[in-house]
Amino acid sequence: MIIGFHRIDGQICCDGIALEAIAAEFGSPLYVYSAAAIEAAYSRFDRAVCNGRGVVHFAVKSNSNLAILRLLARLGAGADIVSGGEMQRALKAGFAPEKIIFSGVGKTDQEIEAALEAGIGQINAESLSEVERVLALARNMGRSTPCRLGLRINPDVATDTHAKISTGKSDTKFGVPAAEAADLYRLIATSGVIEPAGLAVHIGSQIMDEAPFEAAWIALLDIAEGLREDGFDVPMLDLGGGLGIDYRDGTPADADALGAAVTRVFGNRPYRLGFEPGRYLLAEAGVLLTRVLHSKPATEKTFAIVDGAMNDLIRPTLYEAWHRIEPVSDTAGAVQPTDIVGPVCETGDYLGLGHSLPPLQRGDLLAVRSAGAYGAVMRSNYNTRPFAAEILIINGEARPISVQQTVADLLAQDRIPPELQ
Repeated sequence: MIIGFHRIDGQICCDGIALEAIAAEFGSPLYVYSAAAIEAAYSRFDRAVCNGRGVVHFAVKSNSNLAILRLLARLGAGADIVSGGEMQRALKAGFAPEKIIFSGVGKTDQEIEAALEAGIGQINAESLSEVERVLALARNMGRSTPCRLGLRINPDVATDTHAKISTGKSDTKFGVPAAEAADLYRLIATSGVIEPAGLAVHIGSQIMDEAPFEAAWIALLDIAEGLREDGFDVPMLDLGGGLGIDYRDGTPADADALGAAVTRVFGNRPYRLGFEPGRYLLAEAGVLLTRVLHSKPATEKTFAIVDGAMNDLIRPTLYEAWHRIEPVSDTAGAVQPTDIVGPVCETGDYLGLGHSLPPLQRGDLLAVRSAGAYGAVMRSNYNTRPFAAEILIINGEARPISVQQTVADLLAQDRIPPELQ
């Protein structure tokens, strides 16, 4: 069986099932994921990068659907979370608490207490204030916790990615400066309250070159080696995520090159390594299906007005991101400049600008490719538009993995006070 999304006899299919048939059954806009493609990407990353020396902690922020999380948990992954809500999702999906890492600069007391009570594997603190707060809350528990406290480092490393998803420079809110890291780690290690977990780093997302990863890891290793020389245990080095894909053609970044960088930096040193891929595992395993409502000629281009919008996929509007967009069925005619735009009342409501597409007619189904990560998870109900449903193709079956939201569901969330009755 050909896995993932491929054109067969003029039709784009997912794991051999025609997307036209899926949309006819479940409607549009609609997210469709391939379980087989997720499994293949996970195996490729685990073999090339982890290679028996580390473990994957899936970046839940990239796709937090419970079915997707359950699939990854069964493959052996842990979870990388950044909120109490994501912690609840990870636990409900079946991730073992000890395989969950909790990062993020703004954890509330309630979230920290819940993590300590659940005994998750690791909390990564990102400031002196947070270290002190975790220690105080752990002390107030009145009992020991299997949870460990790690420290996220800001290595001041630049990346060639969008500014909004670059997290490793000193002018971002993330992590503690390398110069302060050793003293903060000693504070954790000598607290007598919670065991130290190790050090962590995460320099951003959608990174295609291994060089910035290597620079950040060298900075991390330098701190870890200094701590070990002083007699402190540094059991885990959490190396973060960020490996991307080429959205123009769907090609993933070179995981083998990243694995080679791991070998160059760490060799056989006695650290457990953690990796936090998200986009690399999920992006190419999902598409957003959307149907043409109208075709509207303009002076130098055509507008294809579709039923999907910025509330369904915000990446093009928020990050100026490019997604390949293709007619699901082969369509004849000379290609022309086409903007794929939605019904939302903003000029910024588009799924793609300047695409070369054949003439499109009302009812034509389009596939927005590479939408499996940071797609459905970032959607909104702007303009009182219900969420697009999600379908997982697994074992040859199209299975709904989210409830189709309705306008009635949205209205039921609001309350009118007695004064306005």
